[in-house]
Amino acid sequence: MQEIAITEEKPLLTGQADTTKDAELAARILLDQGQEHNVETPHGVLHVTLHGTRTTRRPAILTFHDVGLDSKSCFSPLFKFEEMQEIVKNFTLIHIDAPGQEEGAAAYPTGYQYPSMETIAEMIPAVLQFFNFRTVIGVGVGAGAYILSKFTLANPDSVEGLVLINIDTNARGWIDWAAQKLSSVTSSLTEQILSHLFSQEELSSNTDLVQSHRERISKASNLINIELLWKTYNSRRDLNIDRNCTFKCPVMLVVGDQAPYEDAAVECNSKLDPTTTSFLKVTNSYVFLFSPAKLTEAFKYFIQGMGYMASSCMTRLSRSRTTSLSSSYSMDGSRSRSRTLSQGSQGGQMPPSPSQTMEVSC
Repeated sequence: MQEIAITEEKPLLTGQADTTKDAELAARILLDQGQEHNVETPHGVLHVTLHGTRTTRRPAILTFHDVGLDSKSCFSPLFKFEEMQEIVKNFTLIHIDAPGQEEGAAAYPTGYQYPSMETIAEMIPAVLQFFNFRTVIGVGVGAGAYILSKFTLANPDSVEGLVLINIDTNARGWIDWAAQKLSSVTSSLTEQILSHLFSQEELSSNTDLVQSHRERISKASNLINIELLWKTYNSRRDLNIDRNCTFKCPVMLVVGDQAPYEDAAVECNSKLDPTTTSFLKVTNSYVFLFSPAKLTEAFKYFIQGMGYMASSCMTRLSRSRTTSLSSSYSMDGSRSRSRTLSQGSQGGQMPPSPSQTMEVSC
């Protein structure tokens, strides 16, 4: 189906033009700031920010942030990136904050029982129902990637695609548990979370980004809430994913080179269906700030693979990837040289395609 743009042939009167410009400006400001909602769920209230017009012709892009971040600090660098605007204008964005993690949230009282990872995942269907969306494309980072994975496994018909950044699907083993206990004694909560967000090399360099996150987390008014989410994430269970029990939608795994969870992401990739999984590695742990262009290109290509934005121009990464795929499959006569994820099919679904790994330096 093609979108047809209808232009106004008759010029507007001066007063009408001013009114129209004011309305457009107001709409643009509203789109930029987002509409904040407190959504009631069976397990408590979730703070949700919506960007867009709530059109349900396409799935919404639903995001979930990592520990030590909220939806704004986690995803603004990506979704405000200039080249991402082509995607933003075509989809409604739904940013979910984990309980008590939104900016300015009141601190929970001592002894508060924070919900488990499984419970938080069970809160998401209420958000979809609140905004009247039947399906979503999930984008999760770290703890948020784990939560969206739990949601997707329990609600496979509600997720058309899944982007998992710095994912660890495993429960913490005894060695990890002991290391975490030692770290909690020798390091502050802020330093523990920073070691989760950044590589050791990035921490040693003590860049402006690391310093800004250190200051933001240490001075957060809801620091107790952040600690509760951190403890809950470290108590997560194994997702028990394998080739026989896996996601039923296309998945794009993204991880930073030398990121704390690089090995875990590689292991996750080995457990997923290779016909519906793509793997992207970038050079920094904080992929949104250091590699937004590469992530945007890969995300656009991923969406095209699901049958959306087919008319969008292919980017340099997409063209390079297509060429690489054609070359790598040319030795196998049973595979098509021209197969790419941007092909369309009936119902907006993609025919199976081989798993790909993209090593990106930026």
